[in-house]
Amino acid sequence: MRRLAFVVIALVGLSCAAHWPKPVAAQASSTWTLDGVLAMLDKSAQDFHTLTADIEHIKYTAVVKDSSTESGQIFVRRDDKMRIDFQKPDPRTILRSGDALFVFTPKINRVEEYNIGKHRSFADQYLALGFGTKGETLRKNYIVTLIGEEDFDNRKTVVLELTPKSEQARSQISRIRMWIDEASWLPVQQKFFETSSDDYFLSHYTHVMKNLKIADARFKPDWPKGVRVEKPRG
Repeated sequence: MRRLAFVVIALVGLSCAAHWPKPVAAQASSTWTLDGVLAMLDKSAQDFHTLTADIEHIKYTAVVKDSSTESGQIFVRRDDKMRIDFQKPDPRTILRSGDALFVFTPKINRVEEYNIGKHRSFADQYLALGFGTKGETLRKNYIVTLIGEEDFDNRKTVVLELTPKSEQARSQISRIRMWIDEASWLPVQQKFFETSSDDYFLSHYTHVMKNLKIADARFKPDWPKGVRVEKPRG
């Protein structure tokens, strides 16, 4: 489990200077209540089928006061399928299909394959957070706090803070801040604060499109011939 936890956390915080948008401070007053926000997430989850977006992962390391970025595209489908194709700075593909999780690194022609079946709920808390997530699911897994509203990426967003309830999750991530677009009720940014350090990482989404058709082929392992497949122990 420790190995899987490390992999999942590494995937959501994969690793250029801080070029992410600078939102204004969260407004203390909000037209929303927490119950109202969670109800809208429930409503949005009912008709969520797919998501495509540009994605940017920004990792900040406090000790050296440095940040690094990977950018690419993300594809999510409701039936437990996800693919992230990073192009910059180095190509890499992360593919999830049900209980199978793959990490393909073309530079070294290697695929790491993991089975997340035994720890599916843990993985879902990070890999699928906000994509069709019901409000009741957030309440089950987190202490949920409504921070307020912010103008972010020229959008009106509501900001939630999530504190994991399980010790297992909290040993890796102390809390998560999530910016949710009030028009689509999908996340435009998530900020993960690592436990026992001032490190954090951001998942920033732009050009978000909901419920476009995504072919099955997008979620099939399409590695080149001769690739080295490794199956690290969980």
